[in-house]
Amino acid sequence: MQQLRVIQRFVGIGMTALLMAACQRTPNRPSASSPTNCQTVEHVRGETEVCGQPENIVVLGSSMLESLLALDSQPVAYADYLASMKGEYDNPSQQIPYLGDRITGQLVNLGLVDQPEIETIVQVQPDLILGTEYNASQYETFSQIAPTLLLTWTDSKANLATIAQVLGKSEYAEALLAEWDQQITAARSNFAPVVASHPKVLILRSDNLQEIYFGNQLFGTCASLVRELGFELASLPGFDESNSEAPTIVSVETLSQFNDADLILMLGTGFDQADQIKGTDDFEDYQLSPLKQAWADSVIAQSLDASKAGKVYFIPYVSCAGLPGPIGTELYLEELKEQLLSNKP
Repeated sequence: MQQLRVIQRFVGIGMTALLMAACQRTPNRPSASSPTNCQTVEHVRGETEVCGQPENIVVLGSSMLESLLALDSQPVAYADYLASMKGEYDNPSQQIPYLGDRITGQLVNLGLVDQPEIETIVQVQPDLILGTEYNASQYETFSQIAPTLLLTWTDSKANLATIAQVLGKSEYAEALLAEWDQQITAARSNFAPVVASHPKVLILRSDNLQEIYFGNQLFGTCASLVRELGFELASLPGFDESNSEAPTIVSVETLSQFNDADLILMLGTGFDQADQIKGTDDFEDYQLSPLKQAWADSVIAQSLDASKAGKVYFIPYVSCAGLPGPIGTELYLEELKEQLLSNKP
């Protein structure tokens, strides 16, 4: 799967003294001479000691926000990968697609994931920072402010278990993971008739068909969950996904090589230049409208057997790739059910 496109930049700042001062006054961080309830946690950058019960948690990226909210915990500050949200989070339910209605407290906007506002992070005095591998170049800076855990974006079950361990909610996580597995098992049964009649699914990602991305291994939950439901994922002849570190860009003309696909899932990504999107519905419309129109206008796309049969479905990419955990899984399954099961052959 291609990870969500987050530019890795090192946040160079000349504020070491300020950072060290912040660390000294961060709540719930015991001094080295008197640690209490400390645990050592492994993550992608090694090991970090977390002491006490984290309360002021800074979250970098939607996958970390999803995991935290799924555990019924709240962040104090958040950095998104979307440029559409500027200013204060004064109405999270309308400003953070899919997850905002779960925010119950005041949330500080840290800007973008690849360049979060360091001074603002210092000001909120976190006792835990949760990020992903995309924040690796900033790890040393973050670590001067608070214990920092960088987890793999798509390894949602492991992330959930790790965060739950730190928060003292391991039993809660175990129940959540069991429910998650049961949900997928039930969905596999629901989709069995469609799998039997239309087994091969093509998954592509685009905003308006000018560039079409292919690469099942890099689409994360968007592809892996479809495979878990029992479908076979279509591929290009001779394409070795196991050796691909980035998705392959294909042209509209290449679509004819996928004509053996029974169903096509088009993942819409038309949100990069969105400006002040209000609410999840507007967000989804912005992602999908250009793609739907381009597909309708393309003679080649319309010539595919799946198009002729009305078996092309449009789904927001961020709803599955941006939310690879239990919340996103539920949303993605509901979307697939609404589109595929309501249009059974």
